[in-house]
Amino acid sequence: MASQRSSLRLAACLLNISEARKKDIVERVAKAALCDKQGERKMQATVLNIFSDYDYNRSVLTLAGPVETLGTSVLAACIEAFTLIDMKDHIGIHPCLGAVDLVPFYPLSESVSLEECGRVAHDVAEKLMFDEPDCSLFYFGYADQTLKRTLVQRRKELNWFNRSSSEVKERKPDVGTAVTPRCGLTGH
Repeated sequence: MASQRSSLRLAACLLNISEARKKDIVERVAKAALCDKQGERKMQATVLNIFSDYDYNRSVLTLAGPVETLGTSVLAACIEAFTLIDMKDHIGIHPCLGAVDLVPFYPLSESVSLEECGRVAHDVAEKLMFDEPDCSLFYFGYADQTLKRTLVQRRKELNWFNRSSSEVKERKPDVGTAVTPRCGLTGH
């Protein structure tokens, strides 16, 4: 049994999306992390929790699975969220920047490092650019491979708490096109 435990290389992603009031959208994003387009279970990941805050109009989906494959599940969930959520229509008291707001990865096993989680987050961001060309991304933590700026630092740099449309358009992403009103800006 000990050898099985040591071979588990698990990580989690706390996927933050800018929707909590439309339960069907939140559920479709969660399902995309687990199933293919036909609804067949295909991923090794699982949804551990969904926390939705109506006033914030924000949900956090806790996804977990093997670090080697978790990125594929998270990527599918992000694509679904970008398809279903339009930031032009978003209303909520929490200052969020994107339809997919944050995509942080964390180790759940001792054999998985923060650096490895950062590489997975970075890889998901790069792949997302091909699947959702209107999205724009910024890096933080271990995904910000050179500088490793914290989320707090990045929020200050991006003037996170000012949600006026002119401010959002002026934000410069690390990757992607100029920030679009539909997708907003996503942190990886």
